Amino acid sequence: MRRKNQRGLTLVELVVAFSIMLILTTMAVPLARSRVRIEREKELRWAEREIRAAIDKYKDYADAGYLGQQKMDTDNYPDKLETLVEGVKLQGQVDKKIRFLRRIPKDPFTNSIDWGMRSTKDDPTSNSWGGQNVFDVYTKSTDKAPDGTNYSDW
Repeated sequence: MRRKNQRGLTLVELVVAFSIMLILTTMAVPLARSRVRIEREKELRWAEREIRAAIDKYKDYADAGYLGQQKMDTDNYPDKLETLVEGVKLQGQVDKKIRFLRRIPKDPFTNSIDWGMRSTKDDPTSNSWGGQNVFDVYTKSTDKAPDGTNYSDW
């Protein structure tokens, strides 16, 4: 018999409560992981879009002749990503530089600013950079999206 001043849970009640908690957490973990993956995918798309827009803007300025004489074999694309951040002097200006990016965005899957690059001379599916210019960027992550495509193909 229980005494009137004793309170607490029986062993059966504790086992049932912990079982319910276990079931709820096993359902919540996959949902949290998929939410994190979705956020990383959004960040990856945003970062790639930002870099590609800066590359296109650089090309437009170079084609219009605002950036002066370009290096051979660059096809008016930047020779490295850092050029977009450091800036380029405008033709006819002594001290005026135009910057196309404030900073190189982080790759959310590799957590670094080390992006894979392709030049206009490279094969579109190549994972090695020829070094002539920066025509496109991709993540160096080997992970796959839920639909089976590689994130590096985005």
